[in-house]
Amino acid sequence: MNRTRRLRKTDSIRRLVRENKLTIDDLIYPLFIEEGKDIETEIVSMPGIKRFSLDRISKELDEVVELNIPAVLLFGIPSHKDEIGAETWDDEGIIQRSIRYIKKHYPDLYVITDVCFCEYTSHGHCGVIYDNDVDNDATLQNMAKQVISHAKAGSDMVAPSAMMDGMIETIRGALDTAGFPMIPIMSYAVKYSSAFYGPFRDAADSAPTFGDRRTYQMDPSNRSEGMREAIYDDQEGADILMVKPALSYLDIVRDLKNNFEKPIACYNVSGEYAMIKAAAEKGWIDEERVMMESLLSMKRAGADIIITYFAKEVAKVLLKK
Repeated sequence: MNRTRRLRKTDSIRRLVRENKLTIDDLIYPLFIEEGKDIETEIVSMPGIKRFSLDRISKELDEVVELNIPAVLLFGIPSHKDEIGAETWDDEGIIQRSIRYIKKHYPDLYVITDVCFCEYTSHGHCGVIYDNDVDNDATLQNMAKQVISHAKAGSDMVAPSAMMDGMIETIRGALDTAGFPMIPIMSYAVKYSSAFYGPFRDAADSAPTFGDRRTYQMDPSNRSEGMREAIYDDQEGADILMVKPALSYLDIVRDLKNNFEKPIACYNVSGEYAMIKAAAEKGWIDEERVMMESLLSMKRAGADIIITYFAKEVAKVLLKK
């Protein structure tokens, strides 16, 4: 008889043969920074996550640094929106000022900037609208301006999330031409049109005012299309390939891990976070165990990097061990 249980008998032997381990080094923590002063507002649909104005962000950043979380991903909420999201390339915009603030006061913290338009447009879509849809190529021109502005402010990495065709080629060319060839690109390469994004739209005031994003984000039914998207971004110069969301798309994470020799990231999105929080509040699940098991499943699927709102809580658990 095979006795596979021999290697499960004690905690010590389980630790020795454990195949996958979650570490603090795997984590990126998203931050929502809002234009204005004296703002520290909890997002109702994302318990424990807040929107901060720049003058109130230091306490949050102090904790991130103390927990040794290596990187943050910045999302800005501007005070003014327009049809094209022009504040995204304003050198005095909320993200640009946030980058400069963090790099001045927390120089060792790695700053990644989301590159998109939905938080900045009056219509809530991810680019320039033409004929009731996002104009791909006009949006690419604005993305180039946005990444150059982020780079000038001091961003360590840019993360384009708009799912525009050709966005990686455009961004790589723009950064290289502007003198920023060493800034890497983490592409939201395989981003699905998902119902799991709901709480994020509360957090970032980014819900579309008409229609939805299915003409540019991927159909959740499609698997091989994800590989094609990742291949294009790989060929165009992406340094890291991301899958978003994470939990319902672990097969896609594994596909990318098996086919690309570069880091694979996944985004543990707001809806995934909110469901665990809500069930835990009801007393239906053990929040800590479910949180850790969920993120471990992403590692097991092949993710090298996990963007998660649980980053601080996970770090605290790991530091206790």
